[in-house]
Amino acid sequence: MIGEYARVTPAELARALGDSEWALKLVQGRMEAETAGCPEPGPARCLDIDKTWDALGFLLRRRDFPVDIVHGEEAIPDADDWGYGPPRYLTPAQVRTAAEALAEIPAARLTDGVGPADLAAARVYPSIVWERGEPLDYVCEHYEQLRPFFRAAADAGDAVLLWLG
Repeated sequence: MIGEYARVTPAELARALGDSEWALKLVQGRMEAETAGCPEPGPARCLDIDKTWDALGFLLRRRDFPVDIVHGEEAIPDADDWGYGPPRYLTPAQVRTAAEALAEIPAARLTDGVGPADLAAARVYPSIVWERGEPLDYVCEHYEQLRPFFRAAADAGDAVLLWLG
């Protein structure tokens, strides 16, 4: 299961809320285009945080993060499964709140006082990684990609679609 994100304009979000099939095609097209170009997280319209989504959710909940940037805040009505469930979204206002909060929490502070044993005890996916005692560097690397991605989305006034694929 991989955490996926796609920036959309407010007009695209409005259309996606009424036509999730259209939204899926839009996102797939952007993902294919960006795979070829490999843009940096800031200007990218799509972002993949690999299997770090559950660890990031765990770490952000510990910090009382104001927005659920792992599972989204709102459901897309009548959406089909995009992998491991239907997509969800964050409004432009929620994206702005998330970007501001992300700016305040560098990766070192996010993981401060938490080690692999804590993630294993909490049964955070993928638990085998934490049971082996692997460091949280992998999570920090993906977290540091989320920060410019959300900053760019907020600066553009975009909403964000998110799902587990």
